[in-house]
Amino acid sequence: MFSAALLLAAATTTVLAETLTTQSSVINTFPDFSACAAQPSVFSCENTTAIKNTCCSPTPGGLVLQTQFWSTYTGLEKKGQKLPKSSWTIHGLWPDNCDGSYESYCDATRQFDPTPDKSTNFSAWTGPSIDTFVKKFGRHDLLDYMEKYWINQRAPNADFWAHEFSKHATCTSTFDIACYGPKYKKHQDVVDFFDAVVRAFKQYPTFDILASFGIVPSNTTSYTRTQIETALKSQTGAVPYLGCSTNGTILTEVWYFSHVYGTEQFGTYKTLDSTTKSSCSATAPIRYLERTPGSEREVRK
Repeated sequence: MFSAALLLAAATTTVLAETLTTQSSVINTFPDFSACAAQPSVFSCENTTAIKNTCCSPTPGGLVLQTQFWSTYTGLEKKGQKLPKSSWTIHGLWPDNCDGSYESYCDATRQFDPTPDKSTNFSAWTGPSIDTFVKKFGRHDLLDYMEKYWINQRAPNADFWAHEFSKHATCTSTFDIACYGPKYKKHQDVVDFFDAVVRAFKQYPTFDILASFGIVPSNTTSYTRTQIETALKSQTGAVPYLGCSTNGTILTEVWYFSHVYGTEQFGTYKTLDSTTKSSCSATAPIRYLERTPGSEREVRK
């Protein structure tokens, strides 16, 4: 007969071994930016000469937008797809050109969108869901965060992630496959992009900023566009784009515009005033609606 102590020790050893195996299965997704050491870093869109190595600075899409949604429901609550309590959600990370124009769906070989925009000639992706790419790199931590904060409406979250990668990341030069060198692992760029999206989102805690100024979701209280813009500018240094529906009276989106020093993955973001005119009314009361009951879940641990 084995003693309880021996059984406990064996169980502990097994758990430890499984933990180490899981940890060792995580694969790094770093690009090869070593050549950038020989190229002076600048804020994107502010270079006075052409960028020689486009892996070193987002080109031409150097006006970077970190975009967020305020949604009140998902339509898939019964399947457990809910919104994070006390937080806005991720929309994406977009590369606008320095003149305000933009490209989309720039690489047909990296088209994973099951519902690509009708303006493209790309076929719908019918292969594995994009979350399986992330799982193969052992990045369950990343997927967990995305499932909490990067939420789709009326369709699985992974469909939304695939849309954002295919439409925007493929037009961002620092995520080009060439930037990963000869040791590139398939879909490494996908994981790297998702990491960058999360990192950028964390820079702009919209819910917390607004709440600290007394601007909270309410079905009875309204606010002015100036109040909302002033609060966000006080903490970011610039006026973001505010998006509203229903004749410009219901707040639904915010876009933070930046130039980036270095690469979109790891560089420093310098926030700029929006180059896009707000769709929120400058005179009518703005409603920042409460979430539908049962559409939220607590995500902070």
